Amino acid sequence: MSVINVNKNNFQEIVMNSDKPVLLDFWASWCGPCRMVSPIVEVIAAERGDIQVCKINVDEQPELAMQFRVMSIPTLVVMKDGKVVNQAVGARPNRDL
Repeated sequence: MSVINVNKNNFQEIVMNSDKPVLLDFWASWCGPCRMVSPIVEVIAAERGDIQVCKINVDEQPELAMQFRVMSIPTLVVMKDGKVVNQAVGARPNRDL
């Protein structure tokens, strides 16, 4: 699967209505650590068909960033059945993601 860009218009359909766990990557184009995490997120999307992998640009989607209380990026959030089950802030090595 490929990474899906999520915005406030498709959030409900793609994230909340997903029958799979969802990995949300909150990022921005100017963020160096986000650019380090992005290739790892792409690999996860390609290798893991059992999860939905999504990216949310915090500059373009400030409402979603506020909803998830994103204070620093990159922030990775794992959701299952519409609820946050895990969250990590900052760049991390491949094995930790």
